[in-house]
Amino acid sequence: MQKIALLYDASQIVLSTFDLDEVLRRILATVRDYFRMRNGAIFLLDPKSHELYIKSSFGRDEVRSQNPRIQLGNGITGTSAKLKRPIYAGDVTRDARYLENISSTRSELAIPLIVRDECVGVLDFQSEELNGFDHETIDLLTLFSTQASIAIQNAELYSLERRRSSQLEAINAISEETRSLLDTEELLPKVCALVLKYFPVDHVSVLLADNRKLILRANQGSLSSTLPLGWEIPAGAGISGKTLTEGKPVVVDDVTTFSGYIAGFREARAEMCLPLISFGQRIGVLTLSNSEPDSFQSADLRALESVADIAAAAIQNAHSFERAKEMAEVDGLTGVFNRRHLEKRIVGEIGRLARHSHGMALLMVDLDHFKRINDEFGHMLGDEVLRHVSQLMTQHLRKADVICRYGGEEFAVLLPETVGESAVGVADKLRRQIEQYSFPGVARTVTISVGVAEYPAHGQNRDELVRAADEALYAAKQAGRNRVMGWAAARTVANTS
Repeated sequence: MQKIALLYDASQIVLSTFDLDEVLRRILATVRDYFRMRNGAIFLLDPKSHELYIKSSFGRDEVRSQNPRIQLGNGITGTSAKLKRPIYAGDVTRDARYLENISSTRSELAIPLIVRDECVGVLDFQSEELNGFDHETIDLLTLFSTQASIAIQNAELYSLERRRSSQLEAINAISEETRSLLDTEELLPKVCALVLKYFPVDHVSVLLADNRKLILRANQGSLSSTLPLGWEIPAGAGISGKTLTEGKPVVVDDVTTFSGYIAGFREARAEMCLPLISFGQRIGVLTLSNSEPDSFQSADLRALESVADIAAAAIQNAHSFERAKEMAEVDGLTGVFNRRHLEKRIVGEIGRLARHSHGMALLMVDLDHFKRINDEFGHMLGDEVLRHVSQLMTQHLRKADVICRYGGEEFAVLLPETVGESAVGVADKLRRQIEQYSFPGVARTVTISVGVAEYPAHGQNRDELVRAADEALYAAKQAGRNRVMGWAAARTVANTS
């Protein structure tokens, strides 16, 4: 009865907490104090590698420093785990299964920890005496192991519920904080920061798809990046490319084993990639990187998939909003920007150029005698002329230049960091290209007049610059059309007339 009471007391001690580390500590403390053991350890089973490793121990400093990992079926401990029953070696020198890890050991007892018919670990005890464990002690420890297994199971269930609750809070928080962000440049770093905040990862990256290749658009974390923002990853390349191609998560526990791995971070050893899918369209990849191999937990995968879905929806919303904004600033007939966009860009460019003491030019372009074209050939053909003119100018301008339909048959062209004779030269090139072009269905030469003004020489702000370019254009038309006139030359003509 005394030993049954002892067993009851011991069981109550280990079952009175839900913290796994505390449960393991109490199990070993109970064994040490109630059963007067000198050496004891709890091995837990790694479900990925199918190896046992020491999670907690006492009196085994020599073993702890070695940090042994034991395969199922190896040694007394591994055999107990594999067979799911206690294994006792009264004299380890006579047992071929024994693996020496404490030189003074003479007998060893291993008792499996069973949860729902699955071995989750092993209680392992070693004695410096031959036949150091009697049958009664073995029976009591076996009974105690049942209570210890229940305590471990309860702690793991409690930990799982806490993890799930935390994950739900994280998912809700990420959804809430990304829902109202409609600027992609603000949204993508925010996604990275939120994943870092709520999940145990070292680095987070967002790559967006562009014609099947992936472009690195944002990344945050503690690892050292080897790829700059804007880096392009070819279709199907690396772990992220595989993820986009397959449209499902890819987890690599050791990136050194992945053929064709693209090292985005020097310290990365494990990588999880989740596809960003919105309305069936694969729009990118959310990549998580850790410095330790085998560091991603399967319990986090489903929650992270939900986060990826939330991020994909937010990115798609931002893209839709940006497209709507662009359409509001695009001329419906010609496909180039409209006057609203031009006015915003002039203000933005003035702010940028002022900081660097650079200049720019504004060209005001007018189609000569456009009313005659409409009268002779009809408005539909007139619209085609406008479209062709915008296309011609776009083809002969730099990507940094901005062409806009200012209204009617008038266009405006912004030339950042281009002034003086260079700006006049660009204007005259456009004039010549249009004069030499044969417009389908129009049996006459189409020409343009261009006025050129510069910031800051001819205007300190948007209104002054537009007014100066308009004055130069007016002077070009007054001088006979089909010509380019700079503001300074226009002023000279005005002063002499």
